[in-house]
Amino acid sequence: MAQIVTMGEIMLRLSTPGFTRFVQADSFDACYGGGEANVALSLANYGHDAFFVSKVPENDIGQSAINSLREFGVHTRYIARGGERLGIYYLETGDSMRPSKVIYDRAHSAISEADPSDFDFDMIFKGKDWFHFTGITPAISENGERLTRLACEAAKRQGLTISCDLNFRKKLWSSEKAISIMTGLMPYVDVLIGNEEDCEKCLGFKAEKSDVTKGKLDLGGYEDVFRKLKEKFGFKYMATSLRESYSASDNGWSALIYDGKEFYHSRQYDIRLVDRVGGGDSFSAGLIHGLIAYEGDERKAVEFAVAASALKQTIPGDVNHVSKEEVETLMNGDASGRVQR
Repeated sequence: MAQIVTMGEIMLRLSTPGFTRFVQADSFDACYGGGEANVALSLANYGHDAFFVSKVPENDIGQSAINSLREFGVHTRYIARGGERLGIYYLETGDSMRPSKVIYDRAHSAISEADPSDFDFDMIFKGKDWFHFTGITPAISENGERLTRLACEAAKRQGLTISCDLNFRKKLWSSEKAISIMTGLMPYVDVLIGNEEDCEKCLGFKAEKSDVTKGKLDLGGYEDVFRKLKEKFGFKYMATSLRESYSASDNGWSALIYDGKEFYHSRQYDIRLVDRVGGGDSFSAGLIHGLIAYEGDERKAVEFAVAASALKQTIPGDVNHVSKEEVETLMNGDASGRVQR
């Protein structure tokens, strides 16, 4: 198994119970999560040595966030302590035709104001195999952008494979700002993950016939964009999860991967959603694991990723609490959902 580093913000998630709206709630369910932390937790579940780099406040809430990672085997030795606060996000889970809603309360969080002196990236990446980051960290602040660039430079110096999930968040930055920053980070990246909106808003490459709001797939549009991205940046692999949103409750879920020569579209799963938050993160983790475990077989890698992320969306919370064996069972065709005795 591999030694894998992720870096980003872990937040306190406060979600309304069941399917209640914010205006109805008089209590919230609490857990911890965040894009890169979710990836680290999934990879630890698959047996890898997963390391999470971040900064949290030196108080009980910061410690609770660290404990939530340690509980499932993520190494936390590279998490700095200090700063004002832990970021929070509020989640209202949608149903049927009513979409889910997220409200961020993350200004002045510890990681958004972290300084490069908080981290020795050359030491962090020494002896490691893989570095994963997302477009969220450079979006949270200028400090986050600077840390991401320094981390990519150090990881590249030490020969790690680098993956990036573009993860555009319109509540954090504009498309113009995203393109100006993310385009400069792409030369460091070996494996790119992003859907049609991410590619357009973060890199300026638009799938002409695709419309994410209609819930229909246009694979030709993706193939055109991926070819152009390969030509410009030279990625080894490009992949995207593909969501067909029939409603907020029912989705089709599959994936596409491109190695610069051939496109492969995975099996599709029809999901009755329990919690779609973290679906993309579980896809990224599944793909990283698949590319390592099934080296040279990107088809098998993406089938693992899409099965893992389909399972995640049946589990409440940010994190994909499934084992490698459970993913492989689904990946190999057992989607019956029968009780395991």
